[in-house]
Amino acid sequence: MNIIDIRVTGLKGATVEGGWADELKPEDDVHTIVEVIAEDGLIGVGSVFTSKALVLGAVQLLRPFLIGERADEPARVSERLRQSSFWQGRGGSVEHAISGIDIALWDLMGKICGQPVSRLLGGNYRTRIKPYGSILFDEAGPLREKLQGTVARGFKAIKLGWRPFGRRDARTDELLIQTARDAVGPNVELMVDAGGSEQFWPHGYKWALNAAKMLANYDIVWFEEALPPDDLEGFIELRRHSPVPIATGEVLTRRQSFRPFLEQHAVDVIQPDCTKCGGITEAIRIAWMAYDRNILYVPHGWNTAIGLAADLHLTAAVPVARYVEFLTPSPYIDELILEPFRPDAEGYLNVPDKPGLGFELNREALKRYGF
Repeated sequence: MNIIDIRVTGLKGATVEGGWADELKPEDDVHTIVEVIAEDGLIGVGSVFTSKALVLGAVQLLRPFLIGERADEPARVSERLRQSSFWQGRGGSVEHAISGIDIALWDLMGKICGQPVSRLLGGNYRTRIKPYGSILFDEAGPLREKLQGTVARGFKAIKLGWRPFGRRDARTDELLIQTARDAVGPNVELMVDAGGSEQFWPHGYKWALNAAKMLANYDIVWFEEALPPDDLEGFIELRRHSPVPIATGEVLTRRQSFRPFLEQHAVDVIQPDCTKCGGITEAIRIAWMAYDRNILYVPHGWNTAIGLAADLHLTAAVPVARYVEFLTPSPYIDELILEPFRPDAEGYLNVPDKPGLGFELNREALKRYGF
């Protein structure tokens, strides 16, 4: 069965804030849905953390290498796309587009085989996984309300990210963390994301170490992006001396970019985003490299319900995995599929067990937000 077409739909109208210095607006275009169509009419769906214009440019480059290929060989086909675009893409937005195509190809193969993607990746080590509700920091009063709302939606773990944490002074940072711990109590897990991939990040190793020591007093699960994403040596030093686990990896693309962070034990937690790093194919390779080095794989997932579904299948198929990221609230998570993901009474999500990624697109929602 061969691939006959690819369809690209951008999302706008409900884009949530990103915490960036140039803050996102609802009409901003940063997520794209990719559909790969096989000759019998089956459709695989993927998600890309990149604007529609960049995905369309990449698809124009990649299309000759995709159309006519087999629809049931995702790893080989996505590697062909990668190898065929080295001179015009090697990483960056072209790799992001390959990521969405690869996710769609895995969804398609699962539908062809009548099996969930997690089983095709090797099998299920678990059928439930804990999502952490991913939200942005705010001033102390609004932050307390955000946290209480997130707990009310069923989350037993929450990650707080970006400004104003790390943008003023140490006193403000501790006030925010103390507010968060007081708001959720001792039984909700808390993670902290400094957002070191923001442009012109001003802090280095010593700030990060001092912040980590403060976070340790509040039982923080991990400290994420405390340094710029390419500061390998800084992460090595920070991981060696920090009293809390250190995490990074969300902006890296291709497994080769992750290798030095894993081989040199620069992190305790590695966070590839399958909608950017190369898709499910690259993410599972990175996850196994991490497992071999006793580094926890936790997928980054500030994207869509399609990305979340892919992350659930990935974490199911890795021997040691504990969490998936769940952007909340977000219409692109809550409305894009017909049966939205919701934490159960214990704060877990079930790994989909239907063929492919196990969801059905909500075409009305896609029409509402798509362009």
